[in-house]
Amino acid sequence: MIRFDTLDKKPKLYDLLIAAIALIVIYAVLIFTLGEGSSVYICSLQAAFAVYILVRLIIAFFRQIRYNPYSYNVIYYFGFALFDVYVSIAHILVLGHMIRMPELYTGRMIIHVLLGSAETFMILSFPLLFVFAVSMCISNISLLRHEGRRFVNVLGVILSVLLVGGALFIFFFDRYASGSMIEVMIHDIFANSFSSIYLYFECMVLGVIVADAIAAKYDPEKDKDFVIILGCSLMKDGTPTPLLRGRVDRAVEFYKKQKEETGKELTFITSGGQGPDEVISESLSMKNYLLSLGIPEERIIEEDKSANTFENMEFSKEKIMAIDPDAKVAFSTTNYHVFRSGLYARRHKMRAQGMGAPTKWYFWPNAAVREFVGLLTAHKLKQAVILGSMVVIHIVLTLVSYLVFQR
Repeated sequence: MIRFDTLDKKPKLYDLLIAAIALIVIYAVLIFTLGEGSSVYICSLQAAFAVYILVRLIIAFFRQIRYNPYSYNVIYYFGFALFDVYVSIAHILVLGHMIRMPELYTGRMIIHVLLGSAETFMILSFPLLFVFAVSMCISNISLLRHEGRRFVNVLGVILSVLLVGGALFIFFFDRYASGSMIEVMIHDIFANSFSSIYLYFECMVLGVIVADAIAAKYDPEKDKDFVIILGCSLMKDGTPTPLLRGRVDRAVEFYKKQKEETGKELTFITSGGQGPDEVISESLSMKNYLLSLGIPEERIIEEDKSANTFENMEFSKEKIMAIDPDAKVAFSTTNYHVFRSGLYARRHKMRAQGMGAPTKWYFWPNAAVREFVGLLTAHKLKQAVILGSMVVIHIVLTLVSYLVFQR
């Protein structure tokens, strides 16, 4: 079982940056002193470095979950570790070819492997992406039949088209290139840049799927003082929708298990304001439902000012801090919503552990896509730096491939 929130020290990967800088210096020395004879040594170091990155990413992934499971780092570590599995294998294979056939496999092959890694990884993972896209489309069709024709109900189809269409585009676009060396080089710069962008979002998708699944399946430790129930829309008569009842039921289930296993009682915080089309606040609706389930009124605190998940966490924390600044907190929401909710809790400096209520099979994939889009809109600067760095690296490697190795 993966343990959550058991570490106080955030995992760092600064050693990778230091190692990368050191490798660049070593590469320069090897090329200057040995020339083309340095290729085997460089490939050996490159393969070792790729394996080292993989090990460090895997370790950082599990340590990040133990430090803060609701973090973009969980997504990045898993997604790029998966990509680095291919990079490590590719370098090891090329190294073997270099040792056996040095006249055919020269230094340019190392650049070729690095440049082709994004596209090759895309091709290798395409069957998985295609199955994912088809499954997403099937779930969206069922969702449209049950929930009606709305734009948000076709987000899964849109993502599927982008994934499959992007892969097919770069596969066929990169098959043919003709003209002068400059024209071919420009073609390759575009192809490699597009591949790096596709790789980034593919790793993000894979990382989000895993991060969501881990967060949704986790059962918090039975030592909590408060459980926040995150609100959502109500029925016209002010009673909870099935989705909201699921969140309340999950919190009550946890409450009963904790009381049975440890004897410790907890307090419910029903969090959700009143929307323009709602007859009462979501908080009061959840309180009424809790009372109907036999929960004592003194065990319920209303938070009825919030209008979204970010405010749910902000205003609920204020309620908790006024009672017990050292309280241990959990929150209950729908399974697809746990990861992003936990991320918002952490932004408010609240170490809350989430639990996920189940939802219908056809609803979860599309809702997960909405969560993915929501995650993309946050941490824009961090994402821009990572994505921009990947594009720049691919452009530089393409220029090196043409201007150095084809002189």
